[in-house]
Amino acid sequence: MEEMTLGTILAVFEEIFGKGLFWAMVAVAVVITVAYLYVLIRDRKMSMRKFLLAQVSMPLGGIAAVWFVLWITRSGLQHMGGPIDAMLLLGIFGAGAVGFAILVYVAQSLVRGKKVEG
Repeated sequence: MEEMTLGTILAVFEEIFGKGLFWAMVAVAVVITVAYLYVLIRDRKMSMRKFLLAQVSMPLGGIAAVWFVLWITRSGLQHMGGPIDAMLLLGIFGAGAVGFAILVYVAQSLVRGKKVEG
């Protein structure tokens, strides 16, 4: 691998997760992102109460993301080879935490609806 291109990165992720699962995860991420944008536009502001609950849920999302990757790759923490693996797992934890927080915020907003003040 002489060059790092988008095609190369996509091929690596398709190899790790399988084409179907990888593109399903991409589709779910797109749907959640569109729903988040919809909620922000609809409400015209962020609810700090919903945002706090979303932040509290972040560790759960991070742990779930790390567990999911370890399960899909049939790997374990005992297979970590060095600092780069630790940094990768921290990145996976962070991405899972942020993604889950966005999902929790969107779910709360869609279930509870727009709160009318006044």
